[in-house]
Amino acid sequence: MAVDTAAEDRTASRAGARLTVQGWLTAVLAVMVVLVITGTVAGGLLLHRTAAVSDELLYGISPARVEAYRLQTALVNQETGLRGYLATGDAQFLRPYTEGRSGERHAAARIRSLTAGRAQQAADVAAIERAADRWRRTYAEPSIKRVTPGRPGTVDRAAAERGKAQFDHLRSLFAAQNRHLADVRGRSSAELGRIRTVRNWVLGAIVAVFLLTCLAVAVLLRRLVTRPLQRLSAASRTVAGGEFGHRIPADGPADVRALAKDVEAMRQTVVTALETARARRDALARQAAELDAQAVELRRSNAELEQFAYVASHDLQEPLRKVASFCQLLEKRYGDRLDERGTQYIAFAVDGAKRMQILINDLLTFSRVGRLNDARVPVPLDTALDKALANLATAIEESHARVERPERLPEITGDPTLLVMLWQNLVGNAVKFRHPDRPPVVRITCEPDPDGGDDAPAWRLCVSDNGIGIPEEFAEKVFVIFQRLHGRDAYSGTGIGLALCKKIVEFHGGRIWIDTAHTGGTRFCFTLHSSPEAGGPAPRADRSALEGSSA
Repeated sequence: MAVDTAAEDRTASRAGARLTVQGWLTAVLAVMVVLVITGTVAGGLLLHRTAAVSDELLYGISPARVEAYRLQTALVNQETGLRGYLATGDAQFLRPYTEGRSGERHAAARIRSLTAGRAQQAADVAAIERAADRWRRTYAEPSIKRVTPGRPGTVDRAAAERGKAQFDHLRSLFAAQNRHLADVRGRSSAELGRIRTVRNWVLGAIVAVFLLTCLAVAVLLRRLVTRPLQRLSAASRTVAGGEFGHRIPADGPADVRALAKDVEAMRQTVVTALETARARRDALARQAAELDAQAVELRRSNAELEQFAYVASHDLQEPLRKVASFCQLLEKRYGDRLDERGTQYIAFAVDGAKRMQILINDLLTFSRVGRLNDARVPVPLDTALDKALANLATAIEESHARVERPERLPEITGDPTLLVMLWQNLVGNAVKFRHPDRPPVVRITCEPDPDGGDDAPAWRLCVSDNGIGIPEEFAEKVFVIFQRLHGRDAYSGTGIGLALCKKIVEFHGGRIWIDTAHTGGTRFCFTLHSSPEAGGPAPRADRSALEGSSA
């Protein structure tokens, strides 16, 4: 039985493959529309015929029978009134006769109108009118003329017999008319019954055909559309469950087959991508293992280098201190025996040893940024700036510098010590590289960084001065370690300060640069990310603070 069902499904699928689902729906709708139109036309014709026969009975035959009774009653009234007048001679007995004639004409006209197109009914009315006219002409009118008003008339028995015979003939015509009308009514009622029976059978057949068509359409759609879609859905769920090697069958209507082919192509693409991803995952796993091994080796190497730096710094500085000390002792004890050139050589040796100590300490400081004390705490930049200015108090006082700063600086997350060093180097450079003709003015500004994202709001801080400035071509060179733009005899230092600032800013996730559009001095700008616990934006109004003595 299962084999037969599968064979039927394959046959139906081959038959349904020529059309799409929309095509099958259109065909089904077309069949339903044809059935509805056919049923509507047939039912309409039957209902129209039923209405016509019913209207003929209600508005033709039945009123005609009523008018026939009125016609017969009018003639009977004429005959009754005539007899009364003949018996009494009283003129009032002629009123039924006169009114009967008017009623006769009206009833005859109504019967002709109601039975228009029916020859038998027209012939009956004509025969009755002819017989009534002959009765009145040969009997009634002559009899009325012989009667003297106020006195009973004499009865002509022969004329009375003729009149009675004529009126009896009228009564026989009345019976024939009634019988003909009854026959017509019976035939119409029978026809109405037949039409109703046929109508019921036709409507029942239409309903039965409609239901059978719906059933056939449902079975057809199930075999041609529903089952292929179910197989496609089941195969898709199988693939979604992890069996990526399961093939998607393509059968059913054309668009369902096209969909199945697209899903199969997608499955093959997914399988290919999955195999590629697995290969990449294996490669990434190998690379991760290698990186882990390299990270372990790098941590070991960094630990050794850090230990070496500490050892080297102590081992290097101790001989330098001895060189400087013994050179100074040599100058103190034998200075009176040395000439000017010898004293100068000793001064060179002492200065070189001291500068070597400073270079070693600066290099250690640079290498320890972000490694030795990796502190990450909320830091108010106001506090860090206050400490930096306190450290620079002597230089600010001697140079008569003026520092302008905002009312309030934001709070960020970082290392407090490094941020103090950042402020100290930037403000210290502004004071150191001052213009010889004017006292230094250092202006600190803070505003939201326009290039910062909404997810990580940042601040742009700038330190501007009115000093000697930095040429644009050296805007990047100044951030390289040990790079100097001036000789040691002009400005002291080792050239590590701005490199240290760059490393501190980058350690905090920001960037630092020189604003080359600024004239009349130097402007360093850097960005720092706001602390999550910090409040709203800091006020941007500046305040002027005189750090040290004014000029």
